[in-house]
Amino acid sequence: MRLFTVHAEPPPPSGGPEGWPEPKARPPVLVREGFALAAFLLGVLWLLWHRLWWEALGFLALTLAIALLLPDPLDGAALLALHLLAGFEARDRLRARLARQGRPLAGVVAAPDEEIAWFRLVQQRPDLVRAAP
Repeated sequence: MRLFTVHAEPPPPSGGPEGWPEPKARPPVLVREGFALAAFLLGVLWLLWHRLWWEALGFLALTLAIALLLPDPLDGAALLALHLLAGFEARDRLRARLARQGRPLAGVVAAPDEEIAWFRLVQQRPDLVRAAP
């Protein structure tokens, strides 16, 4: 069983001038808990794909520092440790970005895969999923 965190934005404010359409809420985002193998293997590319700009810049800076400053026997182990850290922290950084964008943690769903997690989310919190197209 895997855990998925649900990140939803608060409901849009109602109102506005008469005749204007009601603002649409964006659907919630599910983020799986655990090690991100793609982040471990791809490193900075995974960070850039998920628009984690500052984290990607830090990853590149640490990679350059390791390559330029550490002697040859240690640089391979340090790069492996950096990639392991990226794999373990990637999804937490993604959750932090969602929280900065105004989509805080709204719940947790346990399911074997993402499709069943969406199904369970619809059952548990239909108020969050109404915004989905």
